[in-house]
Amino acid sequence: MKATAEVATFATRTTLARRKGVRTAAFRWLVLVVLIVVWETATRAAGSPFFPAPSMIVARMHTMWFSGPPATVFLTDAAIENILPSLGRMTAGFIGGALAGVVLGLAVGLSARMYDYLDGVLQFLRAIPPPALVSVFLVFGFGLRMQLAFIMFSILWPVLLNTADGARSVEPMHLQTCQVFRLTRAQRLRLVILPSALPKMFAGLRLALSLSLIVMVFSELLPGTTNGIGFQITFAKDQTDPLSMWAGIVLLGVLGYLLNELFLIVERRVLGWHHSAQRLTE
Repeated sequence: MKATAEVATFATRTTLARRKGVRTAAFRWLVLVVLIVVWETATRAAGSPFFPAPSMIVARMHTMWFSGPPATVFLTDAAIENILPSLGRMTAGFIGGALAGVVLGLAVGLSARMYDYLDGVLQFLRAIPPPALVSVFLVFGFGLRMQLAFIMFSILWPVLLNTADGARSVEPMHLQTCQVFRLTRAQRLRLVILPSALPKMFAGLRLALSLSLIVMVFSELLPGTTNGIGFQITFAKDQTDPLSMWAGIVLLGVLGYLLNELFLIVERRVLGWHHSAQRLTE
């Protein structure tokens, strides 16, 4: 009877959580629609060419990037030559910086002495704004190598520090259990340390994902860049074409939203056990 009651309670909680999730999603979309309507009304009332209406921005985005043939998934030549390279730079920089951050974070977090020695240095490096180091990255020359190095360096710190903090937060009892069962270092890392560090690691990766988009755009504003979303925004500004400039800005917002949602889907799948345990303790 007790087990049946617990199952019923868990099912009720799950149903309530789903209903709450649906209401939250509906409210978010409602807020978004209201903001767009207000934006449309205000810009049309102002009539300023520097602040076009959302409907005009969407029309320009369609013309510039999404009016191509079906063979290219409706992408225009401008989209293939600019959006895809930007996403490629961002992806390569994110993967490289994330891998380096995870490896270094585990190495620092698993050694209390190393963490104490390096914590001040890591906090110092994290506090330096990446744009302030542009002149340093010029050693890589203008172009792709400098852009990738810039993105990787910028996103390294949130991943590294969150991973190190996660590795340090492993329950001592779990480590003692590993010693009792005589697990090897690789087994401890795979079975105990990584699962314990994953929640904080994903928090750092999520922050790094949004940061990689920002830094990618900044790197495309530098001299030597010949394509990319950031390059198109700069070109539109120089050509006094505010509508195209806003089309690039809105596209970045849409990409950021979609990438964040995809990341959350992956996070929920990988950390499903963690979220379930949190719900049971509430």
